Amino acid sequence: MAEVYKKMHDALVRTGRPMVFSLCQYGYGRVWRWGASVGGNLWRTTEDITDHYDRMSVIGFDQDGLEQFAGPGHWNDPDMLEVGNGGMNHNEYETHMSLWALLAAPLLAGNDLSSMTPETLGILTNREIIAIDQDAKGVQGRRIAQEGPLEVWAKSLADGSVAVGLFNRGESANPITLSFKDIGVQGSAKVRDLWKGKDVGSFSESYTEEVPRHGAVLIRVQ
Repeated sequence: MAEVYKKMHDALVRTGRPMVFSLCQYGYGRVWRWGASVGGNLWRTTEDITDHYDRMSVIGFDQDGLEQFAGPGHWNDPDMLEVGNGGMNHNEYETHMSLWALLAAPLLAGNDLSSMTPETLGILTNREIIAIDQDAKGVQGRRIAQEGPLEVWAKSLADGSVAVGLFNRGESANPITLSFKDIGVQGSAKVRDLWKGKDVGSFSESYTEEVPRHGAVLIRVQ
């Protein structure tokens, strides 16, 4: 398959037009290892997503370990966003958007744009969340801590701050703690909650927040 994709890339180059080359390889043949070498700008790392929490979470959280293959101009693609299609609740859609942003994943809206609710529009167009995804440093986030169904993911940003996601994959609300030492921060740090759109204060050594079932908290730590 690599030879076929290289042939397509060469044909695109000959057009003289700038294009984004997306490899729909469904993760077969460990495409993340050779996608960039055949000119790919993004490549699907999994089979198709569906608008269900279980499927979305398996795809998203299984991206851990692929961060070494992503960078500016070449990205792992865990498939399109299902936000607004009706199969998940608000907390689950915030998890979806938060995780894809931390993964520096292509943000491809998979819903009907002509009939979006204000809630869906708010999730898809949150500028602070999109800024995490589009950060110029081009780093894909990774899991830095896990306790049962509770996970902490982090992504370093170009301005020296760190985006951190607190994810609750469990069936009831739970507090989740970020230890600052896990992201290389000593002492105190300022925390901004990106879904709430507000600074929540300065904290020493750690930050804890209650996270709802299947929910996420996305913060920026400076």
